[in-house]
Amino acid sequence: MLKNLRYLNLSSAHFGGQIPLHLGNLSNLRYLDLSEYLYEDESNFKVGNLRWLSGLSSLVYLNVGMLDFSRLQTNWMHEINRLSSLLELHLSGCSIISSDIKVGFLNLTSLRVFDLSNNWISSLFPMWLSNLTGLQKLELQNNNLHGTIPRDFAKLKNLQYLDLSFNHLKNSGDHMPSYLQNLCKLQFLNLYYNNFSCTIEELLGSFSNCSHNNYLEFLDLSENHLVGEISNSLGSLQNLRHLDLSMNGLWGSLPNSIGNLSLLQSMSISYNLLNGTIPPSFGQLSNLIQFSAYNNFWKTVITEAHLVNLTELKSLEITTEINRALVFNVSYDWVPAFRLKNLYLRNCLVGPQFPVWLQVQTQLTGVVTISNGGISGPIPDNWICKMSSKITSLDLSNNLLEGHLSNLLAFQDPNAVVHSHNNLLVDSILQKYPNLLLLNLQHNLLTGPIPSNIGYLMPNVLRLYLSNNRLSGVIPSSIQTMRNLVVLLLSDNQFSGEFFDYWGELKLFAIDLANNSLYGKIPSSIGFLFTLETLVLSYNHFDGKIPKSLQNCPQLLSIDLSQNRLYGSLPMWIGGVVSQLRLLNLRSNHFTGTIPRQWCNLPKLRVLDVSNNNLSGKIPSCLNNWTDMAYNLYVHASQNYSEKTSLVMKGRELEYSVNLDYVLTIDISSNRLNGTIPNEITNLLNLGTLNLSNNHLVGTIPVNIGAMQQLQTLDLSRNRLSGNIPASLASLNFLTHLNLSFNNLTGRIPTGRQLQTLNDPSIYDGNPFLTKSPGDKKTNNDVPVSANKVDGKENEMEFFGFGFYTSMAIGFPIGLNILFFTIFTSRSRRILYIQFIDRVNYNILEGIGFVITSMRRLRGRRFQ
Repeated sequence: MLKNLRYLNLSSAHFGGQIPLHLGNLSNLRYLDLSEYLYEDESNFKVGNLRWLSGLSSLVYLNVGMLDFSRLQTNWMHEINRLSSLLELHLSGCSIISSDIKVGFLNLTSLRVFDLSNNWISSLFPMWLSNLTGLQKLELQNNNLHGTIPRDFAKLKNLQYLDLSFNHLKNSGDHMPSYLQNLCKLQFLNLYYNNFSCTIEELLGSFSNCSHNNYLEFLDLSENHLVGEISNSLGSLQNLRHLDLSMNGLWGSLPNSIGNLSLLQSMSISYNLLNGTIPPSFGQLSNLIQFSAYNNFWKTVITEAHLVNLTELKSLEITTEINRALVFNVSYDWVPAFRLKNLYLRNCLVGPQFPVWLQVQTQLTGVVTISNGGISGPIPDNWICKMSSKITSLDLSNNLLEGHLSNLLAFQDPNAVVHSHNNLLVDSILQKYPNLLLLNLQHNLLTGPIPSNIGYLMPNVLRLYLSNNRLSGVIPSSIQTMRNLVVLLLSDNQFSGEFFDYWGELKLFAIDLANNSLYGKIPSSIGFLFTLETLVLSYNHFDGKIPKSLQNCPQLLSIDLSQNRLYGSLPMWIGGVVSQLRLLNLRSNHFTGTIPRQWCNLPKLRVLDVSNNNLSGKIPSCLNNWTDMAYNLYVHASQNYSEKTSLVMKGRELEYSVNLDYVLTIDISSNRLNGTIPNEITNLLNLGTLNLSNNHLVGTIPVNIGAMQQLQTLDLSRNRLSGNIPASLASLNFLTHLNLSFNNLTGRIPTGRQLQTLNDPSIYDGNPFLTKSPGDKKTNNDVPVSANKVDGKENEMEFFGFGFYTSMAIGFPIGLNILFFTIFTSRSRRILYIQFIDRVNYNILEGIGFVITSMRRLRGRRFQ
C-alpha cells in the first residue's frame, strides 16, 4: 500500500513464508534488497514464482541473494527480463541450476552489475550475456560452467570486473579465445580454477586491440593448465597490483620485465615447475608486500640487489624442491629495510651462520620457517624471545643448531615445577608462547632436557616436533596439560625414565617416542586417547604386556612396538574392535602363543612384522582377507603424521618413511611356527616381501607362488620344507632377493629370466638333493648344487689342495719328534714351552681356522 516507497531493505531480517504478490504494487520502488547472507542457514523466504516482479518497473537495484530459486526450474530469467531500468542484479547463492537458455535476448540493456555467483548452473557459457553491452561488473564464479567462452563476449567493451573462477571453462583449440581482445577497460580478471591451457604469451596477446597502457590491476590465473615460460610481455601490465600464477605448469625463470610492475603488491608463483632464476630486476618492486614462491625447482642466487629496495615487504615465502639450490648470497652483517610478519624458507641455503638480515626480523607474528637452511651453531640470543608472544608457527628443523633447548627458547627455569596452573598471575608469567600452534625443531643438535613446565609455557601447541636431537632427561608430565596437542614427536633422542601415568585428557593423533631409553610399562591411560591413530614406541626398553586399554582406540592405523622387552600373547582385540590397522610392527620382543585368527579381520593391513619372537602354532589360513595386500589399494595411512618404521628387507634393516605408503610386507621370521605354508597366502597378489624364514614349517612351497607377481623378496630359508621348487617361481619378474637355503627341497631348480640373475649359490645351500636344471648354461648334466664343477681351474684348485694336505701329512710327524726331543731333554725348556703354549694357544687355533675358512671361500668362489 506504500505506493510512493522508493527504498526497501529487508536483508538478513529473517522474515519467513512466501514473498507476497502485492509487493508488485510498489511501482515507484527503486531499491529492493531481500537477500540473506547467513550461509550456514537456509533462507526463510520461499520463492514459488517471480510474478510479483512484473509491477516493479522503476527498479534499478535488486538483490535476492541466498533465496531459494530451485522451484523455478528454468524460467527464472523471464520475469527479470521485464525490468528494463535495472542497473544492478544480484542472484548469488540462489540454487539456480540452469542458465535459462530459452531467453534469446535480454532487455536489460542498462544493467551495469550482474552477480550470478555461487549457484549450481551446469551448462555451457550463457550466450545471452553478450547482449549486456553496458555491463561493467560480471560475477559468475563458483558454478559449473563448461566449454568455451563465445567470441561475441568481446562486445562487453565496458567490462571492468570479470570473475569466472571455480568453473570448468577452457580455451578453444591451442590458443585463448578472442573474447578478451576488446576488454581494454578490465581492471579485475579472475580465471582461478578452470581448465585454460595456453602460455602466458598467448593469454596476454588476447588483449590485441588494447594499448600497453591498460587498466588491469588484479590478475588471477592460478589452478589452470598454463604452460611454458613467463614471457616478458607480463611487464606491460604496469598497473598490476595483484598477480597469481600458482598451481600451473610454468617453467623457466622470471622475466627481466618483472621490474616494470612497480605498483605490484602481491605476487604468487607457487606450485609450478619454475627451475631457473629470479632476476635482479625483482628488486625494483618497491611496493611489494607479499611474495609467495612455494614448491618450485629454483636454481638461483638471491643477492642484496634482489632485496634492498623491498621496503614494504611483509611476507617472504620461498621453497625449492632441489636441496639448497636457492642460495641467499648476502653479507653476514647486511641489514635490510623491510621488517617481515611472515617468513617461510625451505631448502634455501641461508647459512652457515645465522645472518643479521634474519636476526633483525623481530616483528614476525605468523609463520616462521627456516627449514634445511644449512645453519649451524647457536641461534642468536633472544631472537625467538622477542617475537615469542605473537608467532603461531616456529620451524627451524633440519639444520645443525646447537645449544640448550631451554636457552634457545629463552625459558627462565627449565627445571621449574608449576603447582597451580590455574593462577592468573602464574599463567601471565609462564605463557611465553600463548599463540604458538607448531614447534618444529627436529633434526638438529640441541641438548638438555625438555623443561618440566613446557605445558604452561606453550599451552595451545597442536604439534610438537623435537625428534632427532640430543635431548635427554625424562619426558615432563606437564605435557598432559597441552589439551590441544595432536602430534607428539620425540623420537631419536636420549630420553630415559618412565612415562607419566595420565594421558586421558589429551587429543593426540600420533605419538612417536622411538629410539630412546624409556623403560617400564606402557601406561594403560594411553588407551583413553580415543583419537589415537599412530603409536610408535620402538627401540626402547619397555616391558610388560600390551595394554588392553588400547582396544578403546578404534581409529588406530599404525602400531610400532618393535625392539622392546614386551611379552605375553598377541592381542586378540586387534582385528576386533581395532580393525583399521595398516601397519603392525611387533618385531624383536618376547611374545609367545599363536598368531590370533582375529588378525585376519584387518582388510587394510599393509605391513605386518612379528619376527624375532617366540610364537608357535600355525600360520592362519585366512590371510587372503587382507585385501589391501591383494589389490594394492593406495590410501595414505594418516593425514596427521608422516609415519616411519624400520623393516628388514632384502637381508638389511632399512627405515621407511616417505615411501612407506608403497610398502606391502609380511615378516613372521625367527619364531617357532609349524605346520604348512597356507595356499591362501598366494592370493596376496601385490605383496612385495614375504619372509617366513627360521621357523619349523613343513610341507611344500605353494604351487601357485608365481601368482604373487609383485614379490621382490621371498625368504623361506631354515625351515623343514620338502618337495620340488614350484616351476611358477620362474614367473616372478620383480624378484631380487630369494633365499630357500637349509630345507629339504628336492628336484631341479627352475629357470627363468629373473631367476638367472640371482646367481648367489647360497640361495639353495643346505638342500643336498636339489639339482641344476638341464637348461642351465653352465652345465648340461644334473649336478647336486653342493658339488664342485670340474674344469681346468677346478683341477688347478684340487691340485693346490692336494699339495697342501700332503705337506701337512709329511711335516707333522717330523716336527712333532723334534719338539718332543727338545722338551724332554731339559727341565727349563719344558717350563718355557708350557708358558709359550699358554700365551699363543688361542692364536694358533685361530690361525688354523683362518686358513681353513680362506680355503673354503676360495673354493666357493671357484664354484660360483
